[in-house]
Amino acid sequence: MSNKPIYMLNVLWFQPDGGAARYREYLKASWPVAKKYGGVKLESYIPEANVIGELDADLIFMVRWPDQSSFDGFIADPEFQAIRPLRERAITNSLLIRCRRDD
Repeated sequence: MSNKPIYMLNVLWFQPDGGAARYREYLKASWPVAKKYGGVKLESYIPEANVIGELDADLIFMVRWPDQSSFDGFIADPEFQAIRPLRERAITNSLLIRCRRDD
């Protein structure tokens, strides 16, 4: 397995009644755990208009991890596992796409 950084693209659709607020609670609780494994949240975006294609997500952001094993450690961490239900109560759907830099 490569020790190169990986980038996780997060695409989220919130629950209609308070999902965005619940997701902010999840982020506040989960970021200290992510930081233990070297996770860095890059920029966040709120989609405004489709120019080509269709995507009606509520939030898009990227997280950089030092490598795949760091991300795997975060996901397996018991503290994160205890927080994870907050995320599930906040969203109706999500995409998590592993990416690499094109340079």
